Amino acid sequence: MGKYNQILQSHLIARLRPAWNFAQLGLLTFPLVPILGALGIFLALVTTWRYKYRQIVRDPLNRGLAVLAIWLVMTAIFADDRLAATLGLFNFLPFFLLFAAFSTLIQTPTQLRQLSQILAIASIPVIILGFGQLLLNWATPAAFSGFLGWTLVAQGNPPGRMAAVFMYANILAGYLVITFILALGLFLARVPRFYLSSASVTDTLLFMAVIGNFVALILTNSRNAWAIACLAILAFAVYLGWRWLVAGVSAIAGTILLAAFAPAPLSLLLRTVVPQFFWARLTDQLYPNRPIPFLRTTQWQFALSLTQQRPLLGWGLRNFTPLYEKQMHVWLGHPHNFFLMFAAETGIVGITLFSLWVGWILFRGIRLLHNWQFTNLNQIQPQDKIIFFSYLVAFFACVLFNTVDVTIFDLRLNTLVWILLAAICGVANTRLAQPFLQNR
Repeated sequence: MGKYNQILQSHLIARLRPAWNFAQLGLLTFPLVPILGALGIFLALVTTWRYKYRQIVRDPLNRGLAVLAIWLVMTAIFADDRLAATLGLFNFLPFFLLFAAFSTLIQTPTQLRQLSQILAIASIPVIILGFGQLLLNWATPAAFSGFLGWTLVAQGNPPGRMAAVFMYANILAGYLVITFILALGLFLARVPRFYLSSASVTDTLLFMAVIGNFVALILTNSRNAWAIACLAILAFAVYLGWRWLVAGVSAIAGTILLAAFAPAPLSLLLRTVVPQFFWARLTDQLYPNRPIPFLRTTQWQFALSLTQQRPLLGWGLRNFTPLYEKQMHVWLGHPHNFFLMFAAETGIVGITLFSLWVGWILFRGIRLLHNWQFTNLNQIQPQDKIIFFSYLVAFFACVLFNTVDVTIFDLRLNTLVWILLAAICGVANTRLAQPFLQNR
């Protein structure tokens, strides 16, 4: 099958091979056995820091991250609830260390390809458990759940929405957005023209994984994830120049939107074609009469008011929840928008520093892709371009997802998002500095 079909692959730098193996094993087991997966990722982090400490601390991006870390500590010192803010630091500071390590560990498109393959494989049992949860009422015994760190609830959480091994359907949706996009990119890199009749068994299995991820994503009933998946497909179609797919996806999405929001009689006509599952979810008719404190608009307005009251230092990490509960008499874990939450909790300075730092990494990633597209470097394979593009699309998808939800409070999902960003940064740093580096 070739070297790309191996489960584990070696690192180009001998000293980093143990770290790379730990990382691959950790990510392979992370969804189903989080403790074991976290151990592998932690060992990869420690090993990379051990051998690449000087390189890591000299990197300007890592120094910028250190400045942000100092600012977060300052906001915790002056927080309204210092204990909550101190605990909130653990949602960020360990992942800063993770980013610094993995942006050094991941250097080539070949590694990106391998990570995509691992994440696609790891998503398959998650999807199977999700289908069993909805269709066969599968559930985990209490003792089994305690060992694994997750609970499989019959009929999902909330009922009727697939959650699989995650706490809530929206968290699974965030995970599937990543795995679907990376699996799709990997499949397109292997079968550029979608000719399945001549595809290998591996290509067919990968295509089935893509379909499985997409169907499972639909069954999470997350409107946000639906829209992002459609945008991701459009992004690939535009990138590859597939106008027929752009037209097809646009037509399907437009028909569903018209069925949901067009005036009668057009909407009534289209609803005879479009399944109620889609248009009723978009119009919120599946979950009507929600209390005002649970509306996203209410949460966003409250977060904005917090930012206006303390624009410099904010209220401190994890302080939104107690403040919202005090005002609305309802417990709510977050305001369903990471950026509004981060601004309210760390101030205008915090959200500006963080946005500029992430934006610079993405700019370098886009710049690298542009260089690959418009230069005649023969050693850059078309498959490498698609793989790298899929990582950019996946991370932008995470950014969009966090405009109506927050992913940092789930260990597995937060880790994957940081690794995506680290992978983009690592490859961009290596390739922009050494454009003629061979990786094969």
